[in-house]
Amino acid sequence: MRPISVKFEDNFLQDLEMAMKLDRYTTKTEFIRVAVREKIEDIEKKEALKRLINAYGAGKKRHKDLTDKDLHRAREEAFKEMAKDFGVKLD
Repeated sequence: MRPISVKFEDNFLQDLEMAMKLDRYTTKTEFIRVAVREKIEDIEKKEALKRLINAYGAGKKRHKDLTDKDLHRAREEAFKEMAKDFGVKLD
């Protein structure tokens, strides 16, 4: 692991420490590492959603005879695949 240096304004640092206490983080490093990891996951989810939207539009243009039922099934399958990719268990 390589260290990095980060500077925060006093007010922001107070907010960070308050959030740490609420979620029971013991160190700023742990809190920041988790926050960055969650942000990366959010970006990946947004990109996956964009790909899904683009695929939906492209599929509809190419296959004009698709029914709403076909599209619904495709969305469900894509959602299940995304959940699997992100480690989300669906019941």
